Amino acid sequence: MNKRTRIGAAMLGLALALPMGARAQNVTTMIVNYSAGGSTDLMARIMQPELAAALGQQVVIKNTSGANGTVGALELTRAPRDGSTLLMTPGGSLVLTPHTRGAPFRNADFAPVCQVVSAPIIMMTSQGSGFRSLADVLRAAREAPGALAIANTGPGSTPHISSISLERLTGVEFNHIPFRGSGDVVQAMAAKQITVFTDQTPLVRQYGYHPLAVYAAERMPEFPETPTFRELGFDLTFAIWSGFYAPAGTPEPVLDRLDAACKRMVESRAVVEGMKTMNMPIQYRSRADFAAFHQAEYDRYQQLVKRFNLTVN
Repeated sequence: MNKRTRIGAAMLGLALALPMGARAQNVTTMIVNYSAGGSTDLMARIMQPELAAALGQQVVIKNTSGANGTVGALELTRAPRDGSTLLMTPGGSLVLTPHTRGAPFRNADFAPVCQVVSAPIIMMTSQGSGFRSLADVLRAAREAPGALAIANTGPGSTPHISSISLERLTGVEFNHIPFRGSGDVVQAMAAKQITVFTDQTPLVRQYGYHPLAVYAAERMPEFPETPTFRELGFDLTFAIWSGFYAPAGTPEPVLDRLDAACKRMVESRAVVEGMKTMNMPIQYRSRADFAAFHQAEYDRYQQLVKRFNLTVN
């Protein structure tokens, strides 16, 4: 055996000695379960290079949208349990949608890694819509029941449930139009197919929309002139928080490594400044804290759906 052959054989032996997960993790796939151009996608692209730096390997974003994030979430459940695939998702896809529509996965199929952001949702409209207040929207809905189109990011999503809850409290009837993600709604708004939309607050500044009312307990510093639904007489508060998940069954040391990288990522200057530009508050929760929070939110939404009969088709 010549020298080159001996070296090659040694390298092959070393590779075979490594765990399969260690050999496979040259690239981490970040599934984003909503369409490109939406809030979740925009956040993911700010975080992508910093997560790659923290992990010491390439991170590739894969947009897998559909069914209010269910398609992308299901894809994660089928991924290898080695840390090579993560899901970046708004929480509603995993803790709300299963109660309102059912889902092809179980709560136990996911391993929370870390929470990264949280912010109330806001009702917004295009600048040329003629609507300047929530009262304007409700007036139009009463004048033509079922005609005023309000976009959402999928049946059973947090924006959808917030609009249904508003209907229950006011007695109006909206025309709920589902989309695959906020990026698709933005396109519909630009084409003047939709005039009212409820979703995450960064879209207001990102696309120059007019904010109507925010689903928060108090006014947001970023939108001091925008009233809350509560102060307008409707006790409704909804937030969209987002985080990273791995498939259940991923080894504990791998999850710990991912969580450590997540913490380093959200503390980086690029992510801090990027989220500030988007008006998206960072709210990091460690793996243990996030797992407890996820379960509490899952249970809370289960009770909310039962209480107000919010199951949707």
